[in-house]
Amino acid sequence: MWQFFIYQIGKLNVRSILSYGMLLMLLNGGHMAAKENVRAIYFEITLNTSIENAWDAWTTEEGIKTFFAPGCNVDLKIHGAYDILFFPDNPPGKRGAEGMRIMAIEPHKMFSFTWNQTPDLPDIRPQLTLVNLKFKKISENETLLIFTQTGWGEGADWDKAYNYFVEAWGSVVLHRLQHRFNHGPIDWNNPPVANSE
Repeated sequence: MWQFFIYQIGKLNVRSILSYGMLLMLLNGGHMAAKENVRAIYFEITLNTSIENAWDAWTTEEGIKTFFAPGCNVDLKIHGAYDILFFPDNPPGKRGAEGMRIMAIEPHKMFSFTWNQTPDLPDIRPQLTLVNLKFKKISENETLLIFTQTGWGEGADWDKAYNYFVEAWGSVVLHRLQHRFNHGPIDWNNPPVANSE
């Protein structure tokens, strides 16, 4: 069963699918079978930029610093580094999403990377989820970004992590991504407030 939840975040309209049933095609007779519901974070946003610029924002150090975090380390290859440093001046291990890896690359179409949990959840922090981005050209100056995060476990800590990231991706990261293309790169000394234009 599909369950849709609509969020209105300032002028950012996003759809979040909090859970969905995965469908598999079974070889015996070609029947479709619904498997156990899988929890996922899902957003779709329209960016006022070309697909090339949208791609570069996520896959280059220069692009990441314009909206995602003030520091990063990116090695654009399969299993390459994808460290997003929200606090680059902190000691290692306390700078942000460190030790993340790129899992899939299809230039200007799809990009996947691992993502860990927040430091306040030490029991599950080392466990990784998967973020998948799909890029679809709407026009020369408009790109549809489809964001999915999967790989969630069960239990109270996983519930906290999931709820945190629904808000963090939707109200902060993707909001800043749109702000970047509407108004210019983020000023890390004065970043835009979540849910504001």
